[in-house]
Amino acid sequence: MYSEYNGELFEKTISSEEVYSGKLLHVFKDKVSLPNGNTTTREVIRHNGAVCIVPITENNEVIIEEQFRYPFNRIITELPAGKLDAASENPLDAARRELREETGYTAENWTYLGIYIPTCAYSTEKIYLFMACDLTKGEQQLDKDEFLRFKTVPIEQLLDDVMNNKIEDGKTQAALLKAARILGF
Repeated sequence: MYSEYNGELFEKTISSEEVYSGKLLHVFKDKVSLPNGNTTTREVIRHNGAVCIVPITENNEVIIEEQFRYPFNRIITELPAGKLDAASENPLDAARRELREETGYTAENWTYLGIYIPTCAYSTEKIYLFMACDLTKGEQQLDKDEFLRFKTVPIEQLLDDVMNNKIEDGKTQAALLKAARILGF
């Protein structure tokens, strides 16, 4: 976005070796040429990408989830979200799917909020942020290995929770703040 450097900061890939291939992550060890001509290695996680949804009810409440997150060994409060099935999947289609699966809700109106890059130093993951309005309740369709509970919370309370460090998840913080700005909060 800010390209006034005309390439003087860019690194060039010399070689790339996949060192791990999993269901979610693919880890590469790359050899790169630095702007000063020296070489170094970069470890990179290649990721298909993900979506995050801010579902807004007609009463300006947000559907929020609580889910156990193994890396932190505790329950984390998050917005509905999920990974793209393939890098080529349309993010809006993935957002519709994830909202329906995790909460049972569908939405008539969708607003694209932009991209959130959670870990730019070592991962290619991009999370596409959306706001979903005019909701219709349906049946939750969780994956067989997915366990979460959801509830509705006034957006003002969630904004306070972000500012008071009660919501620590970065994608949730970014998406809530963007949606709140659009909604005039």
